[in-house]
Amino acid sequence: MPGQVEIKDLTKRYGDTLAVDAVNLTVEAGSYCCLLGPSGCGKTSTLRMIAGHEDISSGQVVIDGVDVSAQSPAQRPTAMMFQNYALFPHLNCVDNVAFALRMAGQPKEERLARARELLDLVQMAEYATRMPSQLSGGQQQRVALARALITNPSTLLLDEPLSALDPFLRVRMRAELRRLQQSLGLTFIHVTHSQQEAMSVADTVVVMNDGQIEQTDAPRKVFNEPASAFVAKFIGGHNVLSGNVVELPDKSRVLRAGHVDISLPDHASTAAQTVTIRADQVSLRKSLSDASTNSLQGRVGSVEYHGTTVQVDIELDAERSLTAVLSESDYYESPVHIGDDISASWRPESVHVLAH
Repeated sequence: MPGQVEIKDLTKRYGDTLAVDAVNLTVEAGSYCCLLGPSGCGKTSTLRMIAGHEDISSGQVVIDGVDVSAQSPAQRPTAMMFQNYALFPHLNCVDNVAFALRMAGQPKEERLARARELLDLVQMAEYATRMPSQLSGGQQQRVALARALITNPSTLLLDEPLSALDPFLRVRMRAELRRLQQSLGLTFIHVTHSQQEAMSVADTVVVMNDGQIEQTDAPRKVFNEPASAFVAKFIGGHNVLSGNVVELPDKSRVLRAGHVDISLPDHASTAAQTVTIRADQVSLRKSLSDASTNSLQGRVGSVEYHGTTVQVDIELDAERSLTAVLSESDYYESPVHIGDDISASWRPESVHVLAH
């Protein structure tokens, strides 16, 4: 199956600014990969270098074993769907989709027939004669997707494709993108700053920060086993605690973080200084108990109702806090309120030691 993309020591400089710093990544053919990170992390520059829309400062882009680094966008087996969709306002939907084939000199009847096939694929056949100004944001996105697919690329590159849509439509369209990717068997590389978006569509999530890759893994592994404090904080849903490793008389090791001891797995290094604990694995009790391993005392700083869950932030001291996410039913069985003194605890197996 064509569509394997490799980037080797890929680097992009804008003057003195290093936007992408010697990045290495292999995206398997037929997979859905999301480049995820905050604004300015280098994800869009990486995507544009794969597409050929941005010059490479150093390194290589290799697609199906061929170094395409010096090729123009039109020469590469890729197509790009832009954030603003970039539809031609003076062309109707079918002509927008057929435009690339028109530039390639394909006869009108053939190119329009192919364009209608793709509009049907994205469920826009009935809008073929409408102008872009007569379409909703979601409809424009579908037309842009059809236009990107008409050149039969092996790899589709998507730059923040859902950011212009309202939240309800965004959920619907990400499911549609995933369905199309699986039915077409193409490689999708999708840039987003939305953790939820990346987790819901991707086979592989690539978390970027400051021009480098922090972690490349399946969504579940990124969430359950973040590689760094940055990944844990950016993905969300984790408490990140740091301290010093202490060996107890029974030879077990704990991370002493302020007034709390956090049990560490047997394989943990004596150099381990930071751990994460998922917020949904923290339990709360109204009654105070003496602090012990894997438990602490604090005061409720805020309570947020999120529908199926309730988030409780616990102030430990002036600088540190801990977050617990409880199911709606668990919370309302024993609700807590701002200012309450409470105890928080977690199971030893809920502790994840960060690699760096």
